[in-house]
Amino acid sequence: MEVKSTTKFVRLSPRKARDVAREIQGLPVSNALDILTFTPKKAAQLIGKTLKTAIADAENNFSLDAGTLVIKEAVIGGGPLIRRFKPRAKGSAGPIIKRTSHISITLVGSAPEKKKKVARKAAAKTVKEEAPAEAAAE
Repeated sequence: MEVKSTTKFVRLSPRKARDVAREIQGLPVSNALDILTFTPKKAAQLIGKTLKTAIADAENNFSLDAGTLVIKEAVIGGGPLIRRFKPRAKGSAGPIIKRTSHISITLVGSAPEKKKKVARKAAAKTVKEEAPAEAAAE
């Protein structure tokens, strides 16, 4: 089960936020929260808020255990630009572009997938064990 949480129109440059988002991709939720807590950037605080929202959604809406959640992807997309102008020399104006971003985090529960793999391995072992026993009986 995938759980997705999005924060839109964050007043932060996507380029600055992507550095922090790359650090937490593929990590368990508890490790990611620790990293975000001790990262001294504005992006870490905003991504942490979005991650906590995704965890709360997973627990309350989908009845998933927070201990088994893993960050599948953390995507920082560009939002609308806020354009301003600053006076420059000789009566001209210089543009100032204030960037915004959209933060999107997708969580996935890791425990059910592991159980399926273990079940397949166990089934394969029993098939291999039965084959020599049948050959010896004949």
